Amino acid sequence: MIKKIAWLGTLAIATLVLACGTALYAQAGGATNTLTGVVTDMACGKSHSLMKGNGTNAQCVRTCVKGGSAFGLVVGGKVIELRGDSQELDKYAAQRVTVRGAMQGKDFQVESVRPAK
Repeated sequence: MIKKIAWLGTLAIATLVLACGTALYAQAGGATNTLTGVVTDMACGKSHSLMKGNGTNAQCVRTCVKGGSAFGLVVGGKVIELRGDSQELDKYAAQRVTVRGAMQGKDFQVESVRPAK
């Protein structure tokens, strides 16, 4: 009888751990997916008005990132913060790309980036 109770207790704990792990995975995004949009920086977002005609959007993105801003991706009307290989993202500043990765909270962890078709 005691072994049966211990076994049921172990099963209950394992089920609870699995359920919590699944909930955290879903909350963090976890699942790999793709997003297509334009590479920007989080300081300027959709508008690169800080350059005031003194450079291209790509130069603005690079200047802001060098100044401490994170890379972002303009998808529709939203700007999503990108986390990943900064050198790779820099190659595509102000260009339309497809990124593959996973949402982690409000950020998108980039696994790969390529020009959008």
